[in-house]
Order: sequence, then C-alpha cells, then structure tokens
Amino acid sequence: MKGYGVLSINNAGWMEKERPTCGALDAIVQPIVVAPCSSDTHVLHGGSGEKTNLILGHEAVGKVVEVGSLVNNFKVGDTVVVPCTTPNWLALGVQGEYNAHDEGLMKSFKFLGQKDGTFAEYFHVNQADANLVLLSKNIAPEAAVMTVDMMSTGFHGVENANVSFGDTVVVIGIGPVGLMAIAGTKLRGAGRIIAIGTRPNCVAVAKEYGATDIISYKDGDLVKQVMELTKTGADSVIIAGGNAESFRQAVEMTKPGGYISNVNFFDIKDVLAMPAYSWGLGMANKTIRGGFCPGGALRIQKMLQMIECNRIDTTKLITHRFNGFEKIEDAFHMMDTKPQDLIKPVVFID
Repeated sequence: MKGYGVLSINNAGWMEKERPTCGALDAIVQPIVVAPCSSDTHVLHGGSGEKTNLILGHEAVGKVVEVGSLVNNFKVGDTVVVPCTTPNWLALGVQGEYNAHDEGLMKSFKFLGQKDGTFAEYFHVNQADANLVLLSKNIAPEAAVMTVDMMSTGFHGVENANVSFGDTVVVIGIGPVGLMAIAGTKLRGAGRIIAIGTRPNCVAVAKEYGATDIISYKDGDLVKQVMELTKTGADSVIIAGGNAESFRQAVEMTKPGGYISNVNFFDIKDVLAMPAYSWGLGMANKTIRGGFCPGGALRIQKMLQMIECNRIDTTKLITHRFNGFEKIEDAFHMMDTKPQDLIKPVVFID
C-alpha cells in the first residue's frame, strides 16, 4: 500500500509498505477524512527523536475494511472516528489515572512513533471495540475529525487547568488546540478568557469561541499585559503554543494558588526553566500540570455528543479543504509552512 510520511529527518515523501495485518481484537480502516497536525511536522523535523520510513498521521475518520475475530461492536463498512490515542487496555498503565501512558510515557499514542499512521491507504487500530466510535449520521466527518486530537487535547488542557465558574483564564497560543481550549474554557464557565495570539483569522475564531480579551507579544511583555488586565494574575493559564519561554511566562502570570496547564508539544532540545521568584521561591502554591490527552472510545464519544447537541462547532477550525488521497502531501506541506491564513487543513479521500 501507499503512504505519506517521514523518510528521514527533514525529508518527507511517499513510500510503499505492506498492508497492516489485523489481530483478533483489531480493525483495519481505510481513511475517509484526515487532517495533518503540527505534531506530524514536529516528528518530520526530529522534534521527538529520529524517525525513518514512518507513515505519519493520527487524525482520521474512516471506513472499516476488516475486523478481527473477537471484535463485537464493528463490522466491515462501518464509518468510524479514530482517536489519536489508542491505549492497550490490557496494560497496567491504563489502570491508573492517566490512560495516555499504557506501557510507558505517551505509549498509548500508537500512531506517530510506534507504528504507521493514518496517511495511508489502510491503517491499523488496536483493540477496536475500545478504541473506535461509530460516526453518527448527524455529524459531518470533517467535524468529527476535529475531535480526535484538537478538541480532545484542547479540552484536556482545560481539565488540567481546573477551570471553575467565573475564573480568569489565559490561553497562550490560538492555533487549533488553543482555540479548542478557549471553547472548552467557556463551556467550563470561565468569566474572563484572555487569548494570546496575532493571526487575524485565529483572533476572529477565538472571539467566536469565547475570548474576551486578545493580547499580542507585538504590544509588549506578555506577563506585564496580563497583570495589567487582571491585577492579581490569572486563576489558570493554558499553554497551547509558543516556545520554551512560554513556560516561565505562564508561571509568572498565574496568581498564587492557580494552575498552569500545558498541552504544547515542546521540542526535544528545549529546556524549560524559570527563576525561583516566578514560583514564589517555591511557596506560591501554583500547580503545574502537563499532559497528553486521554484516549479511547468513551472520551471521543463524549466529544462527538457535544457536537451533536450543538454545544460546539468544530468546523470553525477548518480553513483549507483538499480532495484526493494524493493531496495529503499538499495539506501536510501547508501545515509545515503555516501560511498566515491557516488554522487547520483537512483532506477528503475520494
């Protein structure tokens, strides 16, 4: 079969591989809609270590073409939504609080490292009954594909930020994950939502999702701007973009007793540091959390229900649409170069 991914660091292209085999608990899926992600480009450039001859992609809606003998909930021909995080539910690691780390750090993220991803004619999903969701006829596939990482990850940032009614929340970075964090923050009942970003179309969507204030690094020091707006600092800060410096800024703009929640994928070469005073010499009672989004069918089923019940419109994230399997290359290149008008591209597989 044909697939698109990383041939070597900084070298992307098409490759031929054997079609994956289906275990008794598993499924083989043919993509219908896929979406490139910054995490894919991150891997291309060596941000998660060296990868070679790896098919990329971890955001997909597809059609089931094969199921294992022990699969009960799905059959050939079903249209399914595929979470980006597909844990091994038999591993001890999923029996704790975080199922994203089934057999080690982020090991539940099977695509993008442990096996080939969704930018292929066919891809493998482990433990289908626990890791796939049937797509409702009331939800468009392109709306559904935004749940599997962008919405799930952005909302996980909100969950870890412990957002409560009336809180003041800062979201650093208003790409697709940051925009979902803004939407989730509003749904969680925040009062003031301060978004940090500059791209005009991202700013417009941030306001639609609930941002009450927009600030930019172009207008001066971000911490100073937040402190001027809030006087005491934010109750919670969600890092959904930026760079290594964003970590220090987030800690400094959070009030004592507040939460810093990171869902940004830092580079393997980054060093995260802050002066001791930023954390009140260790006495500020500021909680720092960073985490990869949970996996499995139940979580994505809940995300989809929010779409079906008109709580959120995820298609606001989509700025570019491509048609045809071969257009994966163009969409991936767009995600890599990030033109000014981009939020999220999707590819419809004909």
